[in-house]
Amino acid sequence: MNDRIRLFVLSIRDIILLTSSFLFALLLVQIREGDAGLNLFNFISIFSLLSYVLLGYVCLFRLRFYKKLSYYGYQEILSVVKILSLSNLLYMIYFLLFLREQWPIILLPTLWLTSIVFITGSHLIWTMAKKIFFPQDVSQQRILIIGAGEAGTITAQQILQSEGINHNLIGFIDDDSEKQNLKVLGIPVLGKKADIQNLIKLYEITDVIIAMPSAARTEILGFVNICKKTTANVKLLPDVKDWIGDQMNLNEIRNLNIKDLIGREMIEPTHRINDYLRNVSVLITGAGGSIGSELANQVASFDPQRLILLGHGENSIFNVKATLEKKFPHIELHFIIADIQDQQHIEHVFLQFKPDIVFHAAAHKHVPLMERNEGAAVRNNIFGTENVVKAADRFGVKRFVFISTDKAVHPVNTMGMTKRIGEMIVQSTSEKSSTKFSVVRFGNVLESRGSVIPIFKKQIESGGPVTVTHPEMVRYFMTIPEAVQLVLEAGALSKGGEVFVLDMGEPVKILDIAQNLIRLSGYEPERDIRIEYIGIRPGEKLSEVLFYDSEEMKTTDHPHVLIAIPRKNNNVHLEHYLEELKQAMLNNPEQLQSILTYIIQNDVAGRI
Repeated sequence: MNDRIRLFVLSIRDIILLTSSFLFALLLVQIREGDAGLNLFNFISIFSLLSYVLLGYVCLFRLRFYKKLSYYGYQEILSVVKILSLSNLLYMIYFLLFLREQWPIILLPTLWLTSIVFITGSHLIWTMAKKIFFPQDVSQQRILIIGAGEAGTITAQQILQSEGINHNLIGFIDDDSEKQNLKVLGIPVLGKKADIQNLIKLYEITDVIIAMPSAARTEILGFVNICKKTTANVKLLPDVKDWIGDQMNLNEIRNLNIKDLIGREMIEPTHRINDYLRNVSVLITGAGGSIGSELANQVASFDPQRLILLGHGENSIFNVKATLEKKFPHIELHFIIADIQDQQHIEHVFLQFKPDIVFHAAAHKHVPLMERNEGAAVRNNIFGTENVVKAADRFGVKRFVFISTDKAVHPVNTMGMTKRIGEMIVQSTSEKSSTKFSVVRFGNVLESRGSVIPIFKKQIESGGPVTVTHPEMVRYFMTIPEAVQLVLEAGALSKGGEVFVLDMGEPVKILDIAQNLIRLSGYEPERDIRIEYIGIRPGEKLSEVLFYDSEEMKTTDHPHVLIAIPRKNNNVHLEHYLEELKQAMLNNPEQLQSILTYIIQNDVAGRI
């Protein structure tokens, strides 16, 4: 129905209802008072009726009641009561001025009650009749677009032009005051952010599309938290760079995920990465892991001459092999199954392939597991790293990038301690080598193996509870692609000996991640999925930091890469402590933890 015709029909209906409520109120008062003089056959009575109807209609119209008639529920009844209470209050002023001597005061509350009953009753009957005689197609998507700008307009255009797809575009949401009450492509802007929850219910919205590609994730999270209190699905546009011209494929509109809420926008890589990776031989250790496999994918996109992918797990390397051979058939690829603890094998790989660049990502990183397996952590994270570092120095590697962690700063667990000693090995070797050794330190990455995201997802799928160690536990997070891109940037910036620290943004509460994931899965925390606090696990602390107090901070040419300038290492002491660890592994493995702690204490005190 045309909007003007619809408004005309609704206006006539409500004028009739207001007139009827006035007459019925007069009838009730007349019966109660037994006053035959109460009638409309005089000028004052007719003028009073017209005044009452006009006040009621103007209040309904001005307060936009007619926008809310496709759905009728508790909130709408409350809205009617408020509007009619206002109109009756205004009429009371007229009544007290001109009719107090002629009509009994009981007429005022009677008018208020009859107008509410007539208006709300008719609307409820209409809503029920519509559902009975004109049932809505449950398969039809009823869409609300957040953002009436260029992206929202293109999205609306695609929806309106789509054929064979059961879409019904209801309207837009936009906080721009100048866009309120306007139409975009004939579709109305229905309100602002504060109106979303009510509008979703009013118009029985099934899908909300957030068409704000330039919005900050905190802003998107605000919209998500509102929408997830309703039954509507929340979806996002694809990145603008993925559109063809000004065209956007509706199939590319995707459901929201946790990376949208925590990760930041990918920054375009600088020319520096291409300059040092193109046409060279690159070795990646731990290439089957979360970081290693993404490193392989991104490095390959810069056309290296040769890419050597080394890993201990054959299945993970096989999976990387299948992906890269299909995606980069023009690159010389080598897949090596090797353990970085095997010094002879590692040296043979360096001798055979003579890599120019090495990204050392191989490590044991599971904190609670390494607390119970100190020997494995020491052998892999310390002496495995030493093997790769020595081979890089011996065979003249140009650049070497060691992937570290925020848990290496003031470490309280075995994993963090071994990674910190790995940093020390890299730094001390850098002082006497022509190879440009550097360390890149960052926090948690989303959806890596063993991270909280996959664990939470499985717990949600099984109906909960979702287990959180502590309500105040916070961590730094970034997406795997974002972390790897910044690792590549740091490698390009290296002049030798630096500890690069990636800008991780603001720390995020693990509890917030759990709650957001529950909402993204279509549930409400505590109501549908319970959150259970299980206590801090061995080796964990409430928060992590990215710098030592003794490290001097320095900016770089990249806005998201910083340098922590370290102290000079005392190589003699470090070599002595490494020898103690080797002897303990052979003879007294129960002493490993105390030796690790002693090394870290001396490091913090500046004695190494």
